[in-house]
Amino acid sequence: MTVVHAYAAKAPGAPLEPFTYELGPLGPDQVDIKVEYCGVCHSDLSMRNNEWGMTSYPFVPGHEAVGTIMALGSNAKGLKIGQRVGLGWNSGSCLHCRPCRNGDLNMCDTAEQTIVARHGGFADVVRCNWEWALPLPDGLDAKIAGPLFCGGITVFNPIVQLGIKPTHKVGVIGIGGLGHMALMFLSHWGCEVTAFTSSPGKEDEAKAMGAHHVVNSRDSAAMAKLAGKFDFIINTVNVSLNWNDYINALGPKGRLHMVGAVLEPMKIGAFSLIGKQRSVSGSPVGAPATMLDMLDFCALHHIAPKVEVFKMADVNAALAHLEAGKARYRIVLEA
Repeated sequence: MTVVHAYAAKAPGAPLEPFTYELGPLGPDQVDIKVEYCGVCHSDLSMRNNEWGMTSYPFVPGHEAVGTIMALGSNAKGLKIGQRVGLGWNSGSCLHCRPCRNGDLNMCDTAEQTIVARHGGFADVVRCNWEWALPLPDGLDAKIAGPLFCGGITVFNPIVQLGIKPTHKVGVIGIGGLGHMALMFLSHWGCEVTAFTSSPGKEDEAKAMGAHHVVNSRDSAAMAKLAGKFDFIINTVNVSLNWNDYINALGPKGRLHMVGAVLEPMKIGAFSLIGKQRSVSGSPVGAPATMLDMLDFCALHHIAPKVEVFKMADVNAALAHLEAGKARYRIVLEA
């Protein structure tokens, strides 16, 4: 039996404490990863606090893990002991349901999620099915790669799925953990990129990360001047905004796309969509094939999330730093 040393919360909102548990026998489709680094995502906070009503305790967060394979099941394919891989939000899929057969393993009918009803990567070992252990390409720094496996793929996936073109004018709402990566992806994709932020102090940083324009989202006059400009606007924040301002900024067939986990209903009038055939949509993290494309894209264009590194033993300080809104722009724990 493999003994895992982890950090777990015993109740909603509780600090993480050292926690030891045993992994059962390795299944034929499973791999064990020796964790070197693990990103800290806002979803880890939401799950620790049981904001989504699906957390089991003791709860071990961590779904942006990077490390080396230490054990391989007999059915695992294309992997080898010692290989450096990453693991994101999903840790298993059935491979036989209709979505899986269509290549949409991220929408598997019975998908296993890394920190839902199981223990995640704030630990020295994390387990997953082989299809979700994704090799890191040469040239991608393991220390910064973790956030790509959730935050990164969350904003990269719709670029691919929705057929965003280099000629498109696009907007990114929120220049935080997700938004800063969206700026880098979209600018390297070839798009004209506008950053929407309520923090004017981020303007220089946003432009350094790829934004061609920066708009103060609290400036109603500046927002009104953007009417009909955009083909695509991606929202990366988890709070309610005046969505009609962004709908109005879309041109014909424009799309407002949601990846930020906004819990409140969105108030949008039907006629604001109908007349110019605008749409509102959302998407989850991507399938393994899309994640591999993202990793190759990052290696090719030298795209790296902006990270702050904490020791794994300082996990509670890292979570407090994130909860206070001080992260610039993602946090990584070093084992």
